[in-house]
Amino acid sequence: MKTVCLYFEIHQNIHLKRYRFFDIGTDHYYYDDYENARSISETAERSYVPALTALIEMANANPGFFKCAISLSGCAIEQLENHAPQVIELLQQLNETGCVEFLAEPYSHGFSSLKNEECFKDEVQRLCKKVKLLFGKEPKIFRNSCLIYSDEIGELVAGMGFKGMLAEGAKHVLGWKSPHFVYNCNRAPKLKLLLRDYSLSEDISFRFNDSSWSEYPLFADTYANWIAQLPEEEQVINIFMELCALGIFQPLSSNILEFMKALPQQFKERGITFSTPSEICSKMKSAGSLDVTYPTSWVDEERDLSPWLGNIMQREACDKLYSIADRVRICRDRRLMQDFDYLQASNNLRFMSTKANILGDFITRVNDRYPLDIDNEELNSLLTTIKNQGDELALKDKEIEKLHNMIGRLDKGEEAPAEKKAKPAAAKKAPAKKAEPKAAEAAKPAAPKAKKAAPKKAAPKAETK
Repeated sequence: MKTVCLYFEIHQNIHLKRYRFFDIGTDHYYYDDYENARSISETAERSYVPALTALIEMANANPGFFKCAISLSGCAIEQLENHAPQVIELLQQLNETGCVEFLAEPYSHGFSSLKNEECFKDEVQRLCKKVKLLFGKEPKIFRNSCLIYSDEIGELVAGMGFKGMLAEGAKHVLGWKSPHFVYNCNRAPKLKLLLRDYSLSEDISFRFNDSSWSEYPLFADTYANWIAQLPEEEQVINIFMELCALGIFQPLSSNILEFMKALPQQFKERGITFSTPSEICSKMKSAGSLDVTYPTSWVDEERDLSPWLGNIMQREACDKLYSIADRVRICRDRRLMQDFDYLQASNNLRFMSTKANILGDFITRVNDRYPLDIDNEELNSLLTTIKNQGDELALKDKEIEKLHNMIGRLDKGEEAPAEKKAKPAAAKKAPAKKAEPKAAEAAKPAAPKAKKAAPKKAAPKAETK
């Protein structure tokens, strides 16, 4: 029997204001509050609210049958709490139906899994606590930012106690293999991998409203037939997408929600079920290990990291940011950690891409969500903004180090560290001042002796000769 794992990502980028070199050390606020409020409110109105309402209707109309999975980044949760709390309420209503599983991911939706292991673990733990606080459930399945996966990351995730992880079914990794099986990490066999079927996923998220597409218009019965006609042994179909695909990438006028609501009935008629990632990992055996030496993602044709780290500008900005990751993590300063989370968000590096299609296909899809007219000047401006903000955060290193040292002294039970350091310093300076008069006194008698000795030598001896 075939089963469909339907997953939605909720992430909201934090919009940065233009931050110039001369702002370093003077302006410690980096965000465009107006754009952030406008963007999340509009996204909620056009996508999140109607899409979640439709999912709740699907769950109520098909109790015990319809199931899905959702993950939220910490940045998205904070923005929703501040500007669109109705979305959080709808997610809680969806949770009450029992049809949804919430997954874990890095709090910032950044690249800590590639750059800093301790920072990565800290982010994931913070998000798990937040999810449990909001929905009363501890995530058991992990989903990395941008669906990034590699053998090394899989081993790290398995070590954190997760039993499964979502990944991209990239052609260059699978080769002749199909994404419609459960696989496992080659370094940690207990970690099961669910691979995205990018073709079926993007039929909904990107091609659904494309009138030039050969399958346009797409109906629910046609889509269900495609799944039913897959080889009998291919039993797991993973359909992963952003939630904003329902309403923004595919506008509500395209009847995308009506299409989604019709899927459960069409699946029932063909013997296709819905399953959560945890259910699949518990019931399905692995078909074998998957070797992924170089990280994969779910973006662009290459399915790699080039959209975010493909040019020297992006890598320089990323390295600058993560160079202070340990200091920020150790100091535990709430404001600095928030700044670090927001600057890590993947979209900041994504908009610095110089790949040919960054100004084409991708921007066409998300222009309504991220209203930026990107040209070379804007790319340079964004690079400057992120680098300058990274420099500004680095400028706080001394302040962070003081906090770090203070925390270390408190842990050791030391008291009044400032006074203890001051006394030896004063003691060292005191002898130096006393030594000056002694040196002066020793020098005074020496001067006259030198003057008396001078006339005795040369004059008399010269006359006798």
